[in-house]
Parts: sequence; C-alpha cells; structure tokens
Amino acid sequence: MDICVVLPEDCISRIISFTSPRDACRSSVLSPAFKSAADSDAVWETFLPSDYQQIISSSSSTTTTLVSLPKKDLYFYLCDSHLLVNNGTLSFSLNKENGKKCYMVGARRLSIVWGHEPQYWTWTDQRLLPESRYVFFFFFFFFNVYSIAFGLKINKRVLLVCKRFAQVAELKYVWWFDVKGRLETKFLSSKTNYVAYLVFKFANHRHGFEDRPIELSFYLEGRECETRRNKKVVLDPQRNSLPQPYQLRGDGWMEIEMGEFFNEHGADGVVVCSLFDFDRFSPKGGLIVEGIQLRPKN
Repeated sequence: MDICVVLPEDCISRIISFTSPRDACRSSVLSPAFKSAADSDAVWETFLPSDYQQIISSSSSTTTTLVSLPKKDLYFYLCDSHLLVNNGTLSFSLNKENGKKCYMVGARRLSIVWGHEPQYWTWTDQRLLPESRYVFFFFFFFFNVYSIAFGLKINKRVLLVCKRFAQVAELKYVWWFDVKGRLETKFLSSKTNYVAYLVFKFANHRHGFEDRPIELSFYLEGRECETRRNKKVVLDPQRNSLPQPYQLRGDGWMEIEMGEFFNEHGADGVVVCSLFDFDRFSPKGGLIVEGIQLRPKN
C-alpha cells in the first residue's frame, strides 16, 4: 500500500523533518507526493538555524528577498553563499550536510599588532588580487543565473557577499607579528565539534615563511591553561616537500587547521585563535590574511 495514501502530506513532512537535508533530497525523488512533502517549508525550516531570521536581518544583503524565498531555496542559498553580518566583519554560511553554522572572522575584525601601520601591514581590496578576479567573475555569473531562476535582484551588495570581505590584510615587512581572532561561542551551533582554520595566501613576492615555523594557537578565553593548544608550522615550505601543511580551497585561498573544540551549549565563552612569531631573527613579508574560519568538523 502506498504510504502517501495512508498518511496526509503534513504527516509525511513531519517525519522527513526528523531526518537530514540529504535524506529530504532523496525522499523528494520517490514520488510526486513525497516531493511535495519533502520540499515543503515545514521540512526545510527545521534544517535552518532557529535564529536564521535574526542572522539575515543583521546582514548587508537584500534581507526581504532572502526571507521570502522558499525555505529549501534559502537553505541552499545560505550553504553556497556567504552573508556578511556584524557590520561586515563576520561571514556566515551553513554546512550543506547538516545545516550547522559556519563563521569566518574577517581580517578587519582580527587584532593585528601594527595592523594600522602601513609600513608593516596594508589593507588590500580583495578584488585587486590577481587570483581573485577569476573567482569574482565566476560568482558574478553564478548569481546572475541564480537571480534569473529564482527572481532575486542582484546588486553590488550581494556581489560583495559572494566575495565575503572587501578588504584583506597584507603583511609588508616585520620582524615579528601577532594576529588574534575572537568569536563568542553563542554564535555557533551547540553540541557540535568545530575546527578553526587560518584562511590565507601569499603575495607574488614573499619571504621569511619558507624555512622558519610560525606558531598557531587555539584556546577558550578564561580557560587557557586547560584548553590551549599550540603547534608550529612552516607556512611556505618547498613545493616538493610532502605533506604540505595547508589545503587548497575552491575559492582561490589556502587554509591550515589551527585547532578544534566541542561547543556544548553555546555558552562556553569566547574562542581565541592566533598566529604569531616572536623569533626576531628574520624579516617576513607577503602573507595575505582573509580571516579565520570556524566550521563543523567533517
């Protein structure tokens, strides 16, 4: 007997809402009745964070248009896009597999020693970075197609969201440096293992990172003694040395793991991630920092 005949659509939707986004997508191909139930707002709103409306309202995107989208379309929009929130200093997205929150602390929100001294650090328009131009045109094409399909009005603000942050920090010349990122755990999904990543790249001319390691640190503020984890890495080793300490991302940047922690209730305080080097023996330059991203562990 066809279960769609026995159970009304809202009951099927209720059942599917206890599964996962992947299972909901699989259910939608079973039959027209299952597709209607699996694609319903009742199902996909359960996969969105409970505070998604508040997050969207604090973004620099077209909030009215986003909230009016069907919840399934909104879910995948938030998975594939990056909303700038908190006055453009944080980037928000969703993990496509489970709907958990992902945040990136942008360079402008980082605490960078000498960050306001142009002889040491400069702030660069991300669109002017050579590799970023290709990514920019890809997102421009993608969102124009998306706008035609779903009736979204794309403007410069939305394109800025695609690029995440307008400016990145570029190290010019220092003998030592100290960069810290802080994020309150209440922003993150509860009962979730999170990993922090430094998102970076190098300028065409760089020096000081090919042989001397820098130190990455990760801890919970106020519980530094019990939670602090340090590790030293060479950011720019020779190309033939394996394994490489970083991973290439699909957006033209690189990332390196800084540490991980379990966010129990979202009330653990503040996560602090830092990279520093105090050796004072060799000058350094050419490091470009986009930010520090925290996302659920795979």
